[in-house]
Amino acid sequence: MELSVFVEIKKPIEDVWKAIIDFKNCSNYIESIVKLEIIDEPKDTLIGFKWKETRVMFGKEAVETMWITDYAENEYYQTRAESHGSIYKSRISIEHVGENTKLTMSFTAEAQTFFVKVFSKCMGFMIKGSMKKALIKDLNDIKTHLESK
Repeated sequence: MELSVFVEIKKPIEDVWKAIIDFKNCSNYIESIVKLEIIDEPKDTLIGFKWKETRVMFGKEAVETMWITDYAENEYYQTRAESHGSIYKSRISIEHVGENTKLTMSFTAEAQTFFVKVFSKCMGFMIKGSMKKALIKDLNDIKTHLESK
């Protein structure tokens, strides 16, 4: 499964970057994140930054361990998580749109086990729609947080 969503935020790119890498405080403005526990915080880089995130997904709390695999400051960061028979990759990117900033989140889920591959074929369209709504909600939470300052 692959999907991508975006919002335009009426703030400079540097402000948006600070918000999307503010892992210690993001549960204060992204409603679905219940708790975030930092596991590893490398010095001078985001690569290898690792955290455990508890969030509400499909009406239930879910815990995932994620880490940053790549980034370019004020441009993007990419994360990876492995659970439930799948590999999940997300990319959060920002770019100038006039005086505003376009914030994009791309998500891929790669099934690794036979059961998950079959389940994905049967139910993937329903899961994709729900995931898209969840990603848009997260981006709109960030937008609201930044534009209310």
